Amino acid sequence: MQTTLSESASHLPRAAEAESILRTCVHCGFCNATCPTYQLLGDELDGPRGRIYLIKQVLEGNDVTQKTQQHLDRCLSCRNCETTCPSGVDYHNLLDIGRAVVDAAVPRPLGQRLLREGLRQTVPHPDLFKSLINSGQVFRALLPGPLQSKLPRRIYPAKPRPMTVRERQVLMLEGCVQPSLSPNTNAAAARVLDRLGISVIASREAGCCGAVDYHLDAQAAGLDRARRNIDAWWPSIEKGAEAIVQTASGCGAFIKDYGHLLASDPAYADKAKKVSALARDLVEVLRDEPLEQLGIHASQRLAFHCPCTLQHGQKLGGAVEALLTGFGFNLTSVPDGHLCCGSAGTYSLTQPELSRQLRDNKLNALESGHPEVIVTANIGCQSHLDGAGRTPVRHWIELVEAALP
Repeated sequence: MQTTLSESASHLPRAAEAESILRTCVHCGFCNATCPTYQLLGDELDGPRGRIYLIKQVLEGNDVTQKTQQHLDRCLSCRNCETTCPSGVDYHNLLDIGRAVVDAAVPRPLGQRLLREGLRQTVPHPDLFKSLINSGQVFRALLPGPLQSKLPRRIYPAKPRPMTVRERQVLMLEGCVQPSLSPNTNAAAARVLDRLGISVIASREAGCCGAVDYHLDAQAAGLDRARRNIDAWWPSIEKGAEAIVQTASGCGAFIKDYGHLLASDPAYADKAKKVSALARDLVEVLRDEPLEQLGIHASQRLAFHCPCTLQHGQKLGGAVEALLTGFGFNLTSVPDGHLCCGSAGTYSLTQPELSRQLRDNKLNALESGHPEVIVTANIGCQSHLDGAGRTPVRHWIELVEAALP
């Protein structure tokens, strides 16, 4: 796509990157065929091709309006279009660049500003978030339906983690909301890894991966969180930690992008590249181990929801499914498994109507094979899908750990 950046856009920190991405797009429209919002709304500007054109207009100096902002806001950042695109357009990075320019030019209405700031001040802070969840559980019956659906139906308490220190060690990101919504997930992962001779190193100084801030109009704050995590992990990395393991694929996709996002920071570029190279989704660690020594022979009937951040962001579609099948679980067929469930981080709160439609469509697909349980690999998807009050939804590693002899 021929592009001529405006004088002001040409001085943006990522101007050359944006221009390169725009020139990669051939405007074929294959992306619209797999875009969840385009399928729901049928509007060209609510599909990747239309959004790319909007960003191109903005960077070429055309007027920026609230309608431009709205169409970009409606994007789930699911990256399904990247999987589909025959030209390899790096859409999610172009979207981040475009959103930053648009958000700087178009003030949001007060309600949106309050919602986004409220999310930024609560979600990345585990202790505060846990207090809110506990309070919500106490007063659950008094809350309106939409808020009740955001609370977990059942919290599986964390079982004790192994105390043995193994020669092989990995770091593990604890996450922001997972310790409150699904506290047993990381504990189950640690117990399975321990059976394989791998210890999990606790790093309490590491916090939110930065994605919440980064995708809510605060990219600089998100990158600052990335730098703090790099500082927190670096001593263990220097001592030989094999990997930085994530059980939430949304966090994993963002950490794997640290190297790219901090490439122009002279103080952190090399460290960020190393951290991204060490970042591993839990399934990447397990699939390389001798899993037969776990002695698992399961038979439970499951449907697996593969999060967008796992299959499109990290290109690990099919990895968990293969592992679960190898353990003996009976996986049902899931139609349109490539489509987003509508969680998309905070999207279910910033775009509730679209999010609910996508959730209901996804649950209909997941339940079509009549599974006993739905499993997934991302706490956001887990909470969002389980909030519908239908088939129970859990993290896959908890069912694997429960099947250990």
